[in-house]
Amino acid sequence: MAGSEANYSFSLTTFSQKGKLFQIEYALNAIQNGKLALGIKATNGVVLCTDKKLPTKLMDSDNIHKCEEITPSTGMVYAGLGPDYRVLVKSARKSAQKYYQTYHEVEPVPMLVRDTANICQEYTQSGGVRPFGVSLLMAGYDDDGPHLFQVDPSGTFFGWKATAIGKGFKNARSFLERRYREDMELEDAIHTALLTMREGFEGEMDEHNIELSVIGEDKKFRILTPAELRDYLDEAN
Repeated sequence: MAGSEANYSFSLTTFSQKGKLFQIEYALNAIQNGKLALGIKATNGVVLCTDKKLPTKLMDSDNIHKCEEITPSTGMVYAGLGPDYRVLVKSARKSAQKYYQTYHEVEPVPMLVRDTANICQEYTQSGGVRPFGVSLLMAGYDDDGPHLFQVDPSGTFFGWKATAIGKGFKNARSFLERRYREDMELEDAIHTALLTMREGFEGEMDEHNIELSVIGEDKKFRILTPAELRDYLDEAN
């Protein structure tokens, strides 16, 4: 980094001479060092899948959850810093509850995504804070059908048919580009998600070191049990 650019590297609220906010770029670096997570939107639902391999076998995997329910019909997963993720999960749940208390219906998925992205954006222009070191994949099913969105630390959000975030996301996206079909149904999306995870997985992939959640036409976000995951992994083999 050039000397003049380095003067801006520790400032969140000041643009560099080239129009960059370096702290945002550093946050994206933290995300790329995080565990891989991916999402696939099918014709009748959405799949989220993530690597949750633990650093030591002494840790209890039953107490570690990377997929979180926000509303009965919406959930999300992350890549990056876990504590930052907890803050955004809490914020999203508050937003959804506030909407429900006002309108007595579940908040539409695009609106919930926008509210979460707005929180991320606020942390890019306030003094005394830093950007969130996470990217989110938010999945849901509402009256307009299935949705899959990505939210980044800058506050930008995009709708996707299939995507990946975290370590090795470029290879995972390339794999998804080859495998994805417009007419893909939920069961096919689950198998494609597992194949994509296995493509770049370090070590043996089993039901204890990955987490997979689905939402279908019943509009119920659900995290698969280890036994269900084992069955899908056996089918994939």
